[in-house]
Amino acid sequence: MSDLLNPTLGNAPYDVMRVRQDFPILTRLVHEKKGRAGKPLVYLDNGASAQKPRTVIDAMSHLLENDYANVHRGVHFLSQRSTDLYEAVRDKVAKFLNAPSRENIVFTRNATEAFNLLANSWGGRFLKAGDAVIISWMEHHANIVPWQLLRDRIGITIKVVPVLDDGSLDMAAYEAMLTPEVRLVSIAHASNVLGTVNPAARIARLAHAKGILVAFDGSQAAVHQPVDVQAIDADFYVFTGHKLYGPTGIGVLYGRKELLDKMPPWQGGGDMISTVSFENTTYREAPYRFEAGTPAIVEGIGLGAAIDYVSALGMSAIQAHEQRLLAYATHKLSEIDGLRIIGTAPDKAAIISFTMDGIHPHDIGTLLDRGGVAVRVGRHCAEPLMDRFGVGATARASFGLYNTEAEVDALVEAVQACKAFFG
Repeated sequence: MSDLLNPTLGNAPYDVMRVRQDFPILTRLVHEKKGRAGKPLVYLDNGASAQKPRTVIDAMSHLLENDYANVHRGVHFLSQRSTDLYEAVRDKVAKFLNAPSRENIVFTRNATEAFNLLANSWGGRFLKAGDAVIISWMEHHANIVPWQLLRDRIGITIKVVPVLDDGSLDMAAYEAMLTPEVRLVSIAHASNVLGTVNPAARIARLAHAKGILVAFDGSQAAVHQPVDVQAIDADFYVFTGHKLYGPTGIGVLYGRKELLDKMPPWQGGGDMISTVSFENTTYREAPYRFEAGTPAIVEGIGLGAAIDYVSALGMSAIQAHEQRLLAYATHKLSEIDGLRIIGTAPDKAAIISFTMDGIHPHDIGTLLDRGGVAVRVGRHCAEPLMDRFGVGATARASFGLYNTEAEVDALVEAVQACKAFFG
């Protein structure tokens, strides 16, 4: 296990080359062919999914080799051991978010399932026809579609906060939308396309002044900066494990306990029940009533290891490192004629989406890949935002805790080669 988990290293200068040694995949070459050396991998697609440190890989393997059994069900040694390890992750997540209690933490498969849970359980119980939910133009589909499904089922209204030309949220418009029929604001803490970090505490303060609840999509923010759900006064907060250097198949819904306690189950079966008869079923207390079926045990252990890892590095140190990369990459890319950065808000996470005159983003992605540079191209599951900025798609470089200035240089060199190729 990496000595980065030694808390005594917490105050050491951020050593990105040391960090990179913890990620086995970063040493591999891509596009190797017989008689031709491959290209060093420059992985800049962290917004889609981040690579995994050895500690996460080892923790999952160790569970499978030594401690695996189903959780919450058995009286035998392995089941109790596995249950203890799995439930300890709930404590780690609570500490990571500065949640008041482990009982605030609901495990889901991913952020999308968390929003579906919220829409179906809280929305299905407490919203009625004529009520409204506020989202924004910068939302990921996971925070649009569940509310549309609920709208189509019970007749709620969805209000959409516009985005300014620099990618900032239009806060004046937002404040004006906080009308009596609004019951919930559900909005990105950070945009996966623009990188914009929204003023979460202010968003919550304005909503709460009108008696409106607030949910944040933290899928990007929780990766790039410290998150304190009490400081921003979130009623609900969602993030996913695989973007936080953990495995796929595990996500989190944080909820204020008094709200979770009033929400009904939305999926049935497994360990979410207290008693079952053919006449009636009673359910466990929150958060367990929202976790139907056998959970993602191994993935949960991986998430716990990922939280240990980023916590040992320090989220503030990670944020500072990534902000240096963002500033450097923004400066270098801005010098390329014909390249347009989409999203220049003052407060950004380390994400840069861009287009190039006369070159389709898919061609950009393909040519960059030939140079070993992995970026995301397309609509990024945020189609309305593409329409807002009048682009069909973008290329996106999203930086993580292991990226370097040399990799930014590789990106810029590959972009310039792409431009030269298309003349």
